[in-house]
Amino acid sequence: MSTDLTVPARDGCALAATLTRPAGRGPWPAVVVRTPYDRGRLAGEAHGWAARGFACLVLDVRGRYGSGGRFRPYTHEEDDGADVLDHARTAPWCDGRVLLAGASYGAHCAVRTALARPGDVAGVLVAVPALGAGETVREPGGAARLACRAGWWAEHGGRRRSAPARPVDPTTLPLPDLLRPRPPGWAALWRAPRRDPALWPRLVTARPPLLAVGGTADPFAADTRELARAWGGPARLLLGPWGHGLDAPHPGRALAGRRVGEVYARWARAVLDDGAGGHRELLAVDADGGWRHPRPHRRRIELRLADAAFTADPADPFPSAPGGDHPGRALLETVAPVRGELHGSVGVELDVTSEAPDADWYARVWWATPTRRGVIGTAVRRTTPRGPVRLDTPPVGLVLPPDARLVVEVAGHHFPAHARNPHTGADHADARTLRPDRRSVRAAALHLPLAAPAAGTVPASAVPASVIEETAA
Repeated sequence: MSTDLTVPARDGCALAATLTRPAGRGPWPAVVVRTPYDRGRLAGEAHGWAARGFACLVLDVRGRYGSGGRFRPYTHEEDDGADVLDHARTAPWCDGRVLLAGASYGAHCAVRTALARPGDVAGVLVAVPALGAGETVREPGGAARLACRAGWWAEHGGRRRSAPARPVDPTTLPLPDLLRPRPPGWAALWRAPRRDPALWPRLVTARPPLLAVGGTADPFAADTRELARAWGGPARLLLGPWGHGLDAPHPGRALAGRRVGEVYARWARAVLDDGAGGHRELLAVDADGGWRHPRPHRRRIELRLADAAFTADPADPFPSAPGGDHPGRALLETVAPVRGELHGSVGVELDVTSEAPDADWYARVWWATPTRRGVIGTAVRRTTPRGPVRLDTPPVGLVLPPDARLVVEVAGHHFPAHARNPHTGADHADARTLRPDRRSVRAAALHLPLAAPAAGTVPASAVPASVIEETAA
């Protein structure tokens, strides 16, 4: 049973909501979800919660679809979330226990609400979290994301309803001119700090149990892991072989092809029953290779410099699409095959030179056999021009083929996935002039999170139980 209603914010702004309830008489525990992507699109998720005995309240965030006000991304979500939580906890259909849930931008809404009212939240469930302006536009190493941010803001920024992203020319300079007219917050996005000071230092104070679900192919995988590790209360981290859409293209693999599957429901019930204490992590190894509790050892392997000098030219940048040769890169490789499983971030250690005032360094790590190859991950960092540089990929779960060597492409750009460093010392947001930069790699090594094959295996079918019960230790 679904009912449309309105929740007032403290300033009088009317937030549009849809309440979906189980059959029978309440009250019930509640799940609150807020989204900028149209609450009607989450009707299936809401009915999934209701079928499992939860009332589910789904709301459009301020300025989107049915809600009043103006949409300014990442601006109002903490205060509005607190007001929605207060409304839900005291509603006649709620028994006073409220779980917060959300994916992508909705995960940001859930986290900020939990920080606003930590004692009033029974649990927080976030998937592929996009945790703020700076967190989404900057890599952990400082380089600026371009293609995905231009696409998101063109589709959603400054709009009440999403529309297909209009084509943009990624070579446009300066970067705020990529979108005309500029959506509210677009120009400020490029100057946002990588870590929101109103978010990260407060995570240690968070007390509700957390379930963080991410994908090793998701651009925000590193933030998902860091969120779970920084969380002050009990936290579960589940990283699967997914991108930002989770397992939607592969129904039934682990989350049952929908966001309300047995993983979510079991965790929610465990939280309400006993709190689901403790911090643990579960990582998928390959698409179908089961799950591991990461316990790798770090192994350092020197790399052979096959072609270690190049010119990083922002007018002809190294492409972010894998495959093919390009003059703007160095090519490094292991001397012998590497065996085992990778459980975590791959570190790339470089000793480099550059003529630019500052430099972006990209390392794309491959495994390669005589007949096949595949991308392991890409590490990114903006740093000073010469000396030692350490780059780390997002979390990786991978069974290496038995005869695989590791190959590393090192470049100064990764375009258009990331904005070009102009090599003039200007910030990404201000750059109008581009200069080529002569680079060299004098030494290199890999730091691999290796584990013995099949160590600590959890079958894929056991994920719902293993992420809840078995990780209680």
